[in-house]
Amino acid sequence: MANRGQGEGSIYRRADGRWCAAVKLEGGGRRVFYGRTRREAAEKLHAAMEARLRGASLATAGLTTAIFLERWLRESAAPKVRPKTYDGYESLVRLHIVPALGAIPLEKLGPQDVQALLNRKVAEGLAPKTVLYMRGVLRTALNRAVRWSLVTRNAAALTDPPRYTPKEVRYLQLDEIRLLLGIIKGDRLEALFIAAIALGMRQGELLGSRWSDVDVDAARWHVRRQLQRRAGTLTYTEPKTTHRRRTLDVPASLVAALRSHRARQLEERLVAGDQWHDDNLVFCTPLGGPLIGTQVTKHLQQLAQTAKIPPLRFHDLRHTCATLLLAQQVPARVVMELLGHSQISLTMNLYSHVLPALRKEAAERMEVALSLVQ
Repeated sequence: MANRGQGEGSIYRRADGRWCAAVKLEGGGRRVFYGRTRREAAEKLHAAMEARLRGASLATAGLTTAIFLERWLRESAAPKVRPKTYDGYESLVRLHIVPALGAIPLEKLGPQDVQALLNRKVAEGLAPKTVLYMRGVLRTALNRAVRWSLVTRNAAALTDPPRYTPKEVRYLQLDEIRLLLGIIKGDRLEALFIAAIALGMRQGELLGSRWSDVDVDAARWHVRRQLQRRAGTLTYTEPKTTHRRRTLDVPASLVAALRSHRARQLEERLVAGDQWHDDNLVFCTPLGGPLIGTQVTKHLQQLAQTAKIPPLRFHDLRHTCATLLLAQQVPARVVMELLGHSQISLTMNLYSHVLPALRKEAAERMEVALSLVQ
């Protein structure tokens, strides 16, 4: 290491051949500049020192928005969020945020810069929900920049979010449920679709369930993990929040379907022989391996088409469960817990279409109550 005067920093060569110029920061820690040559590193250090003489902070001298976001992803996001969530962050940063804002010095990034990006993405046809998520990611990153004392304000928080109207929830009507149940009778995934309607579990939760999670005799289902697809690879992960780790009571009709499903699966295991993958999955391929969610959804859509039911997603079975429960006067708090929602407001906002019927029922019950005291 080549030592310099107090406060002037130091320049040294790393084991990988890169040159580094490091200087201590006023509030503790240090700032490091990298270069392919000693001269390049020294020039970056000199520029930062010149900026400090003009009143700039060494912590942000030469720090672009792109460099900061890379550091945020590596040091803040990666250790805390789930891999699939991180992939979403990284993709938005790499494909949309950095190409537009990356070259701007972090301390000069203003609300107008972020707002222009959001408006342009909406104009280009990017889904408003995606643009809203992009704003959220940038807002989270800049909150960290504020806590790290790199900036004094959060530029993303000062922007107007894009107008976003959630799509209307799609759920099956009673006659559609009857048609679907009739079509799936005897299908090897019949129990899977019944479970989705009866329990409202997410597709990943169902596909990740093991027989050790299901107590058929006690009619209990423990949601303990989920199956996710990341970078083309299927992986099992823990529930995202404590609310998603829950125990559900299984209705009798689903218990019967599970018993039949288990018997069919044992027959498939005998046929597969040594080729069977013993992952103990409740729902699996004919060889015991995990099912691919997109293929399950495609199969469901083919069944729905045969039943002459309008197109639906697998997630619409979950919506159907919640709608049926609320329509049957099950308290919203209970529905929230069954679905694994973190807040009751999320449950009620999603299923506000049930409220008119509930309000009418409440008025009728109130009329009965008042008539008893008159």
